[in-house]
Amino acid sequence: MHFSVMQLALILGIIILVFGTKKLTNIGGDVGSAIRNFRSEMKKGQGESDEPHDEDKDKIIEGEATKTTAPPPFKFKKKDDVK
Repeated sequence: MHFSVMQLALILGIIILVFGTKKLTNIGGDVGSAIRNFRSEMKKGQGESDEPHDEDKDKIIEGEATKTTAPPPFKFKKKDDVK
Protein backbone atom coordinates (compact mmCIF):
# COMPACT_ATOMS: atom_id res chain seq x y z
CA MET A 1 0.00 0.00 0.00
CA HIS A 2 1.59 3.24 -1.14
CA PHE A 3 0.68 6.69 0.12
CA SER A 4 0.90 9.72 -2.10
CA VAL A 5 2.28 13.05 -0.92
CA MET A 6 -1.24 14.51 -0.83
CA GLN A 7 -2.51 11.73 1.43
CA LEU A 8 0.44 12.14 3.82
CA ALA A 9 -0.11 15.92 3.93
CA LEU A 10 -3.79 15.37 4.75
CA ILE A 11 -2.94 12.94 7.57
CA LEU A 12 -0.35 15.38 8.96
CA GLY A 13 -2.90 18.21 8.81
CA ILE A 14 -5.46 16.19 10.75
CA ILE A 15 -2.86 15.27 13.38
CA ILE A 16 -1.91 18.95 13.78
CA LEU A 17 -5.57 19.90 14.19
CA VAL A 18 -6.17 17.23 16.82
CA PHE A 19 -3.03 17.68 18.93
CA GLY A 20 -1.84 21.19 18.13
CA THR A 21 1.66 22.27 17.15
CA LYS A 22 2.88 22.93 20.71
CA LYS A 23 1.95 19.46 21.92
CA LEU A 24 3.55 17.85 18.82
CA THR A 25 6.87 19.64 19.46
CA ASN A 26 6.80 18.45 23.08
CA ILE A 27 6.10 14.88 21.98
CA GLY A 28 8.88 15.07 19.38
CA GLY A 29 11.36 16.33 21.95
CA ASP A 30 10.37 13.62 24.43
CA VAL A 31 10.74 10.89 21.81
CA GLY A 32 14.12 12.27 20.72
CA SER A 33 15.48 12.37 24.27
CA ALA A 34 14.20 8.85 24.93
CA ILE A 35 16.00 7.56 21.83
CA ARG A 36 19.23 9.34 22.85
CA ASN A 37 19.04 7.87 26.36
CA PHE A 38 18.37 4.40 24.96
CA ARG A 39 21.35 4.59 22.60
CA SER A 40 23.70 5.84 25.33
CA GLU A 41 22.61 3.05 27.69
CA MET A 42 23.08 0.46 24.93
CA LYS A 43 26.64 1.72 24.36
CA LYS A 44 27.36 1.51 28.11
CA GLY A 45 26.01 -2.04 28.34
CA GLN A 46 27.89 -3.53 25.37
CA GLY A 47 31.07 -4.23 27.34
CA GLU A 48 29.34 -5.95 30.25
CA SER A 49 28.87 -9.70 30.59
CA ASP A 50 26.06 -11.74 32.18
CA GLU A 51 28.21 -12.76 35.16
CA PRO A 52 28.08 -10.42 38.16
CA HIS A 53 31.19 -8.36 38.84
CA ASP A 54 33.10 -8.76 42.09
CA GLU A 55 31.41 -5.74 43.64
CA ASP A 56 27.98 -6.95 42.42
CA LYS A 57 28.30 -10.38 44.08
CA ASP A 58 27.52 -8.84 47.48
CA LYS A 59 24.32 -7.34 46.07
CA ILE A 60 22.74 -10.68 45.11
CA ILE A 61 19.47 -11.07 46.98
CA GLU A 62 19.00 -14.20 49.06
CA GLY A 63 16.83 -16.65 47.17
CA GLU A 64 17.58 -15.05 43.83
CA ALA A 65 17.95 -17.56 41.03
CA THR A 66 21.41 -17.97 39.57
CA LYS A 67 22.78 -20.26 36.92
CA THR A 68 24.08 -22.76 39.51
CA THR A 69 20.88 -23.01 41.60
CA ALA A 70 18.55 -24.21 38.85
CA PRO A 71 16.62 -27.36 39.83
CA PRO A 72 17.23 -30.54 37.86
CA PRO A 73 14.79 -31.26 35.05
CA PHE A 74 11.67 -33.28 35.90
CA LYS A 75 11.88 -36.99 35.09
CA PHE A 76 8.76 -38.96 34.29
CA LYS A 77 8.32 -42.35 35.86
CA LYS A 78 7.32 -45.32 33.76
CA LYS A 79 3.90 -46.79 34.37
CA ASP A 80 5.29 -50.11 35.53
CA ASP A 81 7.51 -48.35 38.15
CA VAL A 82 4.49 -46.74 39.86
CA LYS A 83 2.73 -48.97 42.43
